[in-house]
Amino acid sequence: MTAEGRGTARLFVAAWPSAEVCDALAALGRPADPGVRWTTRDQWHVTLRFLGTANVDDAAEALATIDAPAAVAELGPAVSRLGRDAVVVPVRGLDALAAQVVFATAHVGEPPDPRSFTGHLTLARLRTRAACGIAGAPLRASFPVREVALVRSETLADGARYTTIATRPLRGE
Repeated sequence: MTAEGRGTARLFVAAWPSAEVCDALAALGRPADPGVRWTTRDQWHVTLRFLGTANVDDAAEALATIDAPAAVAELGPAVSRLGRDAVVVPVRGLDALAAQVVFATAHVGEPPDPRSFTGHLTLARLRTRAACGIAGAPLRASFPVREVALVRSETLADGARYTTIATRPLRGE
């Protein structure tokens, strides 16, 4: 595991998609729809657990205790909506890994979300819109998840910036 940083930060645990999956997501296009804020390639991830504002060292220590097997994330079958304002690609295959992450980090940051894990990768946020041009676009892709990442989230005027501050390898496939 690698780690950097001290103090508190807004944190989450995630799986980063492969370059090939990012290429497939980028090929979907970005229609110039008013009220749509597109995420960027460096923001694409699958959140396994949102920690909120938490102590970085405590979160890194908890991450180091994760003992889970590698997994395969399967995206698709199509771009869809999640809630009122998110345009996403559904992701399957990470439920058991997310449960292990929640177990290992339950004492860090905000209490774990009581709802079931809903794997997804966010492509856009909608403001004042009910839909956008790529909803329903077919997409099927997969990538191996061989490590999980502790990620710092900073909210900036032009969107969020994510920085990996620690990683934890998963057991071999």
